[in-house]
Amino acid sequence: MAAKPSTTTSKKKKVAAKETSQSIEEQTKAFLEAGGKIDYINSGVSGQQNLVGPKHITLGNEPRG
Repeated sequence: MAAKPSTTTSKKKKVAAKETSQSIEEQTKAFLEAGGKIDYINSGVSGQQNLVGPKHITLGNEPRG
């Protein structure tokens, strides 16, 4: 039996976190210089909007009317 030729896939190195942080900082600066605005949200506030009311499930009881 002939052995299968081994193939290796080139693995790209991950970008260092410092470069990523620097990129975000540059993008944020460009956004603000272009007239963009950053809104600060208080802790505990959700940006999700609940379009459907809560689902109340009652098991074993007659529905209330």
